[in-house]
Amino acid sequence: MIDFKLYLITDRNLFKDRSSLSSALEEALQGGVRALQLREKDLCIRDMLEMAYELREITKKHGAKLFINDRVDVAKAVDADGVHLGGSGIPPRAARKAAGGSMLIGVSSHSMEQAKNAEREGADFITIGPVYETPSKMRYGAPLGLDIIEKVKDGVTVPVIAVGGIKKERVGEVLKAGAHGIALISGILGSDDIYNETKEFMRLLK
Repeated sequence: MIDFKLYLITDRNLFKDRSSLSSALEEALQGGVRALQLREKDLCIRDMLEMAYELREITKKHGAKLFINDRVDVAKAVDADGVHLGGSGIPPRAARKAAGGSMLIGVSSHSMEQAKNAEREGADFITIGPVYETPSKMRYGAPLGLDIIEKVKDGVTVPVIAVGGIKKERVGEVLKAGAHGIALISGILGSDDIYNETKEFMRLLK
C-alpha cells in the first residue's frame, strides 16, 4: 500500500560524513517523512548493507517505510519494505519473485512507454521525471514538464510520484497535474532546517 506522499531519496554526497547524513534523515523523519529510499549506487555492497541496517532501525522507530535502490538482496537482508528499480535494471516481476512477493516495488520511468511497461511488469508505484531541471537527473535529458504527469496518470492505474527539481512553490501544480506525491533529494536534504522544511512540504502535500 502506497500510504506516503513524500518519498525522500538519500544522497550522502550532500554531507561531510555518514553520521551527518543519519542525523539529517532523522530530522526529516521527525518532520513527517514516511518513506525513505537508500540510493547510494557507488557504495560497495558491505557499506551499503551497513547503511541499510542503520536506516532500517531509524525508519522503524518512526513508523516509516524503507526502500533499497536496485538491490533486492540487501532489501531482504535488512527486512526493508520494498525495492526501487531503475528503468533499465532488473524487471519488477523478477524482483518480486526474488523478494518472495511481500515487498513493495517502485520503478523509475522517464516516458509513458516505460511507465506502462513498469505497471505491466507488476510495479506498485512509478516515479516519473525529471519534471523540472535538476542536477541529479541531467543524464536523463531535458525536463519532461507537467504534461508527462498528466499523461502517465491517465495511462496507468498505480500511483505516480513526480521527481526532479520540485520546489515548495511547485507542489500545488504537480499535484494538480495528477501526481500522487513527490520524491525529493536536495529539496529537503539540502536545506539548512531539515525538520521545518519537511513539515512545510508535508503541509503542502495534504
